[in-house]
Amino acid sequence: MSLVIGLVFAILWASASAATKIGLRGAQPLVICVVRFFLAGTIMIVVAQGILRRRLPRGKEWGQLALYGLLNNSVYLGLFVLAMQQVSPGLGTLAVATSPVFINLLTTVFLGRRLKLVTVVALVLCMAGVVLAAWPLLRNSAATPAGLLILLVSMVSYSVGVFYFSRADWGGMHLMTLNGWQVLMGGIFLLPLAVLLYKPEMNLWNGDAWGGILWLAIMVSIGAVQLWLYLLREDAARASFWLFLCPVAGFLIANMVTGEPITSYTVGGMGLVIGGIWWQNLKK
Repeated sequence: MSLVIGLVFAILWASASAATKIGLRGAQPLVICVVRFFLAGTIMIVVAQGILRRRLPRGKEWGQLALYGLLNNSVYLGLFVLAMQQVSPGLGTLAVATSPVFINLLTTVFLGRRLKLVTVVALVLCMAGVVLAAWPLLRNSAATPAGLLILLVSMVSYSVGVFYFSRADWGGMHLMTLNGWQVLMGGIFLLPLAVLLYKPEMNLWNGDAWGGILWLAIMVSIGAVQLWLYLLREDAARASFWLFLCPVAGFLIANMVTGEPITSYTVGGMGLVIGGIWWQNLKK
């Protein structure tokens, strides 16, 4: 069962970059995020509280959900969608795959542990892999330095969010409840900025916009995230191994959906990123 869940998670997670790129053809970045978050969050809350009759969050859990939603949705995914305007979908997936190394680095910093050589080597390999895969895209204007920087900051926010999730006491809260409320709160935090920057002429609300939003809301925010939280609760260390498949699946999906080329730079970059994650997990 874990094998099936891991495979489905990797494919759905890797599809987010291509779906975002398609959605951007018909809507602004923050509009995509807000509609996605409100739609996905509402569905999960209705299922968790209305159908499954799970308990509501209580006490300090509301604050924990707000902080997790801010890091994991408002900041991470808000910046990620902005970055996707300036980078290719395959490169976006490759950057997401580096998160285990950032998480390990943050664990070292926040818990006061000694920085190990394996963490430094893994981080260097992953960053080198992203740069190598991006090199021809930078020359062909399919990616920009600003886009890569935004992508990097988004990954740091995501890694901080994962670290916080793993350390917080959720009191046995049902995963659907937890995910639903944190996604909805992410949308609430992002709504004022989306309204402020809204431009009617940039939001066509065509098939590309709705197709991208619905895929991101249902298949990624609900499906992939539920599977990821399940894998994290089962075994956080083992869960990170499924991120090995994300770069490969991401570039294949991007090639099929958006026509992004797979070059020797792409293969070399994937090899370095996967090597960095593999090296870190091997040593652990």
